[in-house]
Amino acid sequence: MADGVSGVNSVSREVVEKIAASAAREVPGVVELGGDVSRFMNKMLDAVGLDEVGDATRGTHAQVKGAAVDITVVIVVEAGKVVGEVAKAVQLAVTEAVSGYGLTVTGVNVKVDDIAMPSSPAPSL
Repeated sequence: MADGVSGVNSVSREVVEKIAASAAREVPGVVELGGDVSRFMNKMLDAVGLDEVGDATRGTHAQVKGAAVDITVVIVVEAGKVVGEVAKAVQLAVTEAVSGYGLTVTGVNVKVDDIAMPSSPAPSL
């Protein structure tokens, strides 16, 4: 190396998943991340006061090979939004965010697990 320093630098899977989850949450039309089971478990953790456990990477999975990463994001889309447009926006946002950290994104797979239907107001008596 030019500066006389040797060694290996690596980025963990969890770091990539945090970056991807953060980017996906910012996309308009994305209501939540994660599949049914992970969202259920998150609600249980919230109920017992463990609000932050698992939130940072929920709904994301990354495979890291050196500086190349392949990412899967599981999302819940807001009712009334065009699913394909939201999924494409997630792909672009995640790719941009992860690439900004100097990693090469080889793929972003988006799985739409659910549609968040608007809740109807409780009838008044």
